[in-house]
Amino acid sequence: MVAVRDISHMRPFGPNAQYVNAIIETPKGSRTKFKYDEEHGLFMFDKAMPIGQSFPFDIGFLPSTKGDDGDPLDIIVLTGEPTFVGCLVHAKLLGVIEAEQTENGVAERNDRLIAIALEAKSGKPSEGATDHLEPSIVRNITKFFVAYNELQGRSFKALQHAGPERAEALIRSGISSFQKRSIKRSANRINHNSHVGAERHEKRK
Repeated sequence: MVAVRDISHMRPFGPNAQYVNAIIETPKGSRTKFKYDEEHGLFMFDKAMPIGQSFPFDIGFLPSTKGDDGDPLDIIVLTGEPTFVGCLVHAKLLGVIEAEQTENGVAERNDRLIAIALEAKSGKPSEGATDHLEPSIVRNITKFFVAYNELQGRSFKALQHAGPERAEALIRSGISSFQKRSIKRSANRINHNSHVGAERHEKRK
């Protein structure tokens, strides 16, 4: 794997798309939500959960992707034990919950990719791990995000759930959106630098 300075620019897929590279922001059991700050390259404190509540699974993002909300695609990684903030997990896609999140009357897509962790050396899931997206998993994840969003003054509505093929298609769409934004940002930087250079040249005259 090629080293990168900014983990948000890592490849989202492993070799031959055998797995995805999930970056954990908030581990299972944590009462504190963390998020990756791309500008500083650090994980920052976002918010604390109410007493008695915690995240029931590891949740993070897929690098080099962009969702409809402007952030990297969210991914839930099912593990037997919690990982840690900033952990890179090779994960096998189980599917996706396609969802809509509404805040202040504005609705936007906010899908949840779902995967299981793979052992780095063997490339296999832990013993006893599920190999498909069971209905009970979908129900529990949806129930959590409905309640979680209510606490934030938002609503969360699951539209449908699908298997790994649909999840991969959404990831590839997210990669395309990320690349388009990166090209636009690069063009803006070039235009800005050209403008600054021209101003300096005029001042030296």
